[in-house]
Amino acid sequence: MTDSLPASPDVAEALNQACHCRTLSPELLRQQLERDPSLAGLAQSLAQTRPHLFSSTMVFLSSAVQQRMVDMVKAIERVIALPQYQAQALARAPSIAQRPVAPLGVFMGYDFHLGPQGPQLIEINTNAGGALLNAALAHAQHACCEAMDWAFPLKQVSRASQEQVFFDMFAAEWRLQRGGAPWRSVVIVDDQPEAQYLAPEFTLFQQLFEQHGIAASIADPAALEWRGGQLWHQGTAVDTVYNRLTDFYLSEAPHQALRAAFEADAVVVTPHPRAHALFADKRNLIALSDDATLQAWGVPPSDRALLSAGVPHTQLVTIDKADGLWAQRRQLFFKPVGGYAGKAAYRGEKLTRGVWSDILAGDFVAQALVPPGQRVAQVDGDLKDLKFDVRAYAYNGQVQLLAARMYAGQTTNFRTPGGGFAPVMVIGGDGSSEADHLWRRLCLTP
Repeated sequence: MTDSLPASPDVAEALNQACHCRTLSPELLRQQLERDPSLAGLAQSLAQTRPHLFSSTMVFLSSAVQQRMVDMVKAIERVIALPQYQAQALARAPSIAQRPVAPLGVFMGYDFHLGPQGPQLIEINTNAGGALLNAALAHAQHACCEAMDWAFPLKQVSRASQEQVFFDMFAAEWRLQRGGAPWRSVVIVDDQPEAQYLAPEFTLFQQLFEQHGIAASIADPAALEWRGGQLWHQGTAVDTVYNRLTDFYLSEAPHQALRAAFEADAVVVTPHPRAHALFADKRNLIALSDDATLQAWGVPPSDRALLSAGVPHTQLVTIDKADGLWAQRRQLFFKPVGGYAGKAAYRGEKLTRGVWSDILAGDFVAQALVPPGQRVAQVDGDLKDLKFDVRAYAYNGQVQLLAARMYAGQTTNFRTPGGGFAPVMVIGGDGSSEADHLWRRLCLTP
């Protein structure tokens, strides 16, 4: 942990390079994941079936970068609330997304890379997974050496308080649509849920809901029934659907019962199609990165400055731009407008002519390339350079939790030895006593 470093470093960045500690305690993680007897064996199952779900270390973030992320989320949601923005976003969305709905959508995921100009928003996801897993992970860390003692436990709300925040978010969604009516049940929905990589989190959510007196189950949408003006699952009427589907507009055949119930206002669905159209369609990044458009919409200078500095320039891929985009491809990242989790996303310098033809034939945006953060981690006794991004889980403009995802390759993949979810430790980056203490003990001690 004593590599040669700049004389006046950004402390968080320097620690990401120089602190190679393994801070994850498998026993603490087991205790966090299996707090309820119904979850016994979950930690062992994860270790065997998903060995790269959790990194053994953490990512350091300066308090200034954290605050910039928080400010950007608030500024973005202020823009999204504008009638001009919504009119533009909804005009290109299918009819199901144009239906006015009261709920906001749980677990917005704002994904950032850390560039020289500060955090850069890469994309927004409407059904960002991993929040409960990361809440457990953050409380399963231990000090790896004396120099780290001051920092543990991580400075954040207690695990119980964090979970209460998540549950209250779902309760707020219910009240927005149903007012004071009693909330009785929720179904966590995804295609073949038992086969999903984050399926263990569904079980954690089921236990969380039941802990609060809400009957909860996990279901493939094909198992839902629409009859008598009510959505049913295994003979029980469904109040709320926690939607983890990536068929964001409920257009596929197995999802038609859920679609019918949603369109009839017979069930609270969160997140819902309208949220995806307003937040997660990649074409929205074009407006969010266009200062002239934002100015024309009346966005105040302070918010425009935040977005100008923090949203990489994004443009629609069209045939008339093809030659210019191909020439600039090494500085661009290409994403499908409705994509998720890095599916069919391409770094320009890796493009072949064949893939380029597919991009031109599809609906893609080109985003200015911002490399991810770098974290040096100890993997099987060797030091490895890994990439990371930071996800801000948010609701109603409020950041609830920060978590990192470490990986190798073009996009996050949960297949990298040493990679996976990692907790974020926020430290002072401006000469504060804590940051200076940690910096000197870990990075300057010969």
